[in-house]
Amino acid sequence: MKIIKKIFKFFIIIVVLLVVTSYGIYEYSKHSPKVEIRNANNIALYDKDGTVFFTGNGNSEWISLDKISKHLIDATISTEDKNFYNHFGFDLGRILKAGWVNLTNGKTLQGASTITQQYAKNLFLDFEKTWERKLNEFWLTLNIETHYSKDEILEGYLNTINYGHGMYGIENASKFYFGKSASDLTLAEATLLVGIPKSPSNYSPIINYDLAKKRQHYVLLNMVNNNYISKDEMDNAYNEELTIIGKKNNVNLSTIMYYQDAIYKELESIENIPKSFLETGGLKIYTAFDMDAQTMLENSINKDLKNNNLQVNAVMMNPDNGQVIALVGGRDYGSSQYNRAISSYRQIGSVMKPILYYLALENGFNSSTCFTSEETTFTFSNNQSYSPKNANEVYGNRPISLAAAIAYSDNIYAVKTLLFLGEENLVAMAKRLGINSKMQEVPSLALGTSEMNILELTGAYSSFANMGYKVKPHLITKIEDSEGKVLYEADEEKELILNPSLVFILNNLLTNTYDKAFIDYNYPTIYGISTKLSRKYSIKSGTTATDSWTVGYTPDVITSIWVGYDDSTNISTKDYMYTKNIFADVMESYLKDTEEHWYSMPSNVVGVLVDPISGLPASENNEKKKILYYLKGTEPSNNQIVFDEITE
Repeated sequence: MKIIKKIFKFFIIIVVLLVVTSYGIYEYSKHSPKVEIRNANNIALYDKDGTVFFTGNGNSEWISLDKISKHLIDATISTEDKNFYNHFGFDLGRILKAGWVNLTNGKTLQGASTITQQYAKNLFLDFEKTWERKLNEFWLTLNIETHYSKDEILEGYLNTINYGHGMYGIENASKFYFGKSASDLTLAEATLLVGIPKSPSNYSPIINYDLAKKRQHYVLLNMVNNNYISKDEMDNAYNEELTIIGKKNNVNLSTIMYYQDAIYKELESIENIPKSFLETGGLKIYTAFDMDAQTMLENSINKDLKNNNLQVNAVMMNPDNGQVIALVGGRDYGSSQYNRAISSYRQIGSVMKPILYYLALENGFNSSTCFTSEETTFTFSNNQSYSPKNANEVYGNRPISLAAAIAYSDNIYAVKTLLFLGEENLVAMAKRLGINSKMQEVPSLALGTSEMNILELTGAYSSFANMGYKVKPHLITKIEDSEGKVLYEADEEKELILNPSLVFILNNLLTNTYDKAFIDYNYPTIYGISTKLSRKYSIKSGTTATDSWTVGYTPDVITSIWVGYDDSTNISTKDYMYTKNIFADVMESYLKDTEEHWYSMPSNVVGVLVDPISGLPASENNEKKKILYYLKGTEPSNNQIVFDEITE
């Protein structure tokens, strides 16, 4: 009996403490400064020309609650927060129920956020799940509840939430989807719209009408269960034929959303930007986004990527300053929000070789440096061996020049070069170019067996495209608050890290990948798209069993493209052409009607007419002749040595 009394007293003390604490928190919140809730999602994204291409709440039409269709209000409350008018910002019963369901199932199946909590979340720039963030949301929820009436909260919520396609606020959404004010929405129209905010990229009727209808059915069923409508009204609304007048943006929504996600990811990494709209009154984010480039990239992917099961990611960048002008993180944002351009790391295959060959040029190689192309097994001191193969097991079975090795992407030549220079030196070169992904110091590193992200790879190649300068890939150029105060500007200062003369030589060597002068015992790797190319490009392709890459550039723009499966399923031989065709089409479209630019030859570089395969000076008897470039004093002679013959 004494134990029961002690437990009862303890319980009473806990209840009293909770009541006192709750009252204290309530009074503190009540007397704290009132937050301006209209700032939720007040954000604008600007393209390279200073034109807005996305806004959140910044241009929404505010409509008072008494003018919004009762169907929409009832559907929203019934679906999002049925006890909205009866709780104080937190629905304890719903929290306990959701916790029990999630605990017993071992995963998150139900959420318990109220409308006020969702409104508080939207006052932040990101959705990180930290205790500090949760505490801030808790205080904001209380602040909103103590300073605003329920009708004011609901009105603000409906005027600021995301209904997809850049439509923030119910009035904007209603006019976009149905061409009418939110005051005139029918039950069928209202319930379709209410289903969207949970996942606009999935439940937009423009992206996936069938999925939107399933979500509408869920909304209608909630209304029946909460006694807002009858079963007959539900059936009639669900079966009502709706006309959606809204259209996708002039660029596929998917491509814009991938770029937009990349902006927000970059925004998280900028330390001096406040993390809530309460501190900024909204943000103006200026970016390098080029609508024309994005359109051309998307069109090229849709035209050339015939295998509907393959995924893709691609980046276009200004190599002079690192500005990312276009970005695609997947085929369809509606079916997969995974942004491969910012999150995926894949083996890069032979697009690693230009990094290796710049290192070789820096260590005494030239365009005519020869190794023997033949089937080779490399044996090491620990009795291990390595037997790389050329594509289709095609070998020259003779000494070939560096120029030919690049044209054919000869694997034997690459591994011999790496072993000659040292694996640790290639890792150091990659890091000098801005590649931070972990790389193993093994012979296969020359063939791109390490994984990298497309943005860091493109950034590394930009040092070749801009004649030797290191630049940082970035999408955001400037950020201002709502008053126009500059909060951040991108640092686009360039650092010279490579020898421009050697870069000039490498850039010209990379034009050999589609040059008919190299048609001999093999074909250049990019020759299949040579008829599509109207101007000079430096290009390198790369393949593994699971990945296909093409990276190429001019002084004006660099484009990188990857194709493969997310689960690393092997791709077929015919799939390797997709990245090459996409590259050719997007670059030709983007540079059409522009003056052709190429690199000026440095004063210490000289062109020599040679046999392109052997690298020896050309004579009258040579059928094939090609001008290759050399540092003065390193021009080839007829006594050119073969490196592996002197190192054996």
